[in-house]
Amino acid sequence: MNFSRYPERHPVVEMINEPAYSFGSSDNIRHYATEVLLGDDRNTLSSVHGIVVDGVPVIVVGAGGGASGIHANSMLHLGRLLFFAVGPYVCHFTPGNKELDWYLKVDEATCFGIYYDKRHGALISHGELQISRFSAGGQLFWSASGADIFFGRHFAHGRRH
Repeated sequence: MNFSRYPERHPVVEMINEPAYSFGSSDNIRHYATEVLLGDDRNTLSSVHGIVVDGVPVIVVGAGGGASGIHANSMLHLGRLLFFAVGPYVCHFTPGNKELDWYLKVDEATCFGIYYDKRHGALISHGELQISRFSAGGQLFWSASGADIFFGRHFAHGRRH
């Protein structure tokens, strides 16, 4: 049988804000197969987001820092790749897996959104204090913070941009 005639089905992925989620508890509304706590201060979680794939709660991720809400730029699909913001982190998750592929701290406070820069084949994160460009594999190319987020010059790997 020739399977090339049948288009690959992409799973339906939903990101859910879980502010009342309690890690390690059986009293949560949804029960995720995997729980991940990011960062050093796991006692002061300000952001907890769950990923549901085809209606099944798969992974929930919590982080401190500034709270990150869920909106159109909180999650980005690039083909079968999925990137989402939780607190000051961008996480990479592949539907079908049960663990994060990687995560990257992209801001000291919180990440407001994730964007794809097609021209450079890279991702851009817009945070409260920083803007960063990184690869789909989680390699940080550059970041700028403070007054230099949108104005001025910055240096990346010894080159001026």
